Amino acid sequence: MTPRFTLKIVTDFAAAHTLRDYPGDCSRMHGHNWKVEVEVVANALNAVGMGMDFKAIKQGAKDVINALDHQYLNELTPFLRVNPTAENLALYLFQAVGERLNAPGVRVSAVTVWETERACARYSEDE
Repeated sequence: MTPRFTLKIVTDFAAAHTLRDYPGDCSRMHGHNWKVEVEVVANALNAVGMGMDFKAIKQGAKDVINALDHQYLNELTPFLRVNPTAENLALYLFQAVGERLNAPGVRVSAVTVWETERACARYSEDE
């Protein structure tokens, strides 16, 4: 059996969006204080006893999220053709943060994006 340590950080950003072709209020520009959870899986611990330093996970997420913070998401390259829904934000963050953090034995395993305190979307991939 392969060891598995799951580490998670929580961060946030504020941004506006509209949902194209949506038949309701969300078709108009509105904003959210988005909460983001990034989960990382490690198969081993380093000499200090960490799967990955929480600082590194926070920085990897921050590097990506800074470009989204206080922006109109629809005008950003990742969302020019796809709606900036919670689902698409979770996918985008999973891929972008993964590019920064994934290494042998350590990878981003899931990203959850909370649009409100009661509604979120989680993206992960099967191993």
